[in-house]
Amino acid sequence: MAQDGLFFKKAATLNKNAVPEWALWAQCIVASLLCLSGKYGDLLDMVSFIVVIFYVLTIAGIFILRKKMPDAERPYKAFGYPVLPALYILMGSAFCVMLIIYKPGFTWPGLIITLIGIPLYYLAVNNSKKQGA
Repeated sequence: MAQDGLFFKKAATLNKNAVPEWALWAQCIVASLLCLSGKYGDLLDMVSFIVVIFYVLTIAGIFILRKKMPDAERPYKAFGYPVLPALYILMGSAFCVMLIIYKPGFTWPGLIITLIGIPLYYLAVNNSKKQGA
């Protein structure tokens, strides 16, 4: 992502051993903060909520792309299309709603942490454009 200008450029820098040292330390700090935030089950609830949202969005992309680009080559087939992908979207959405209802203390922090990524993304892209210009 950093090499494509979609993340902080420093994350793409390799040290003398060809290791992205800065990126690994950044990941270590974020992972440590998440681990210190509570019990494993709580962290799993927080992460599961966000992961399933992105899975649902990915599956929804199948329908969107088939509508917008009906003649595009499809090297991978969506098994059971349209029934199984639609069922997955329905069940994944229900799972997220249930987590919001029964475990809001863990779902909202996960959503907030993910949404914090939006301004960070634009900040990184902005910095990339300034350095590239």
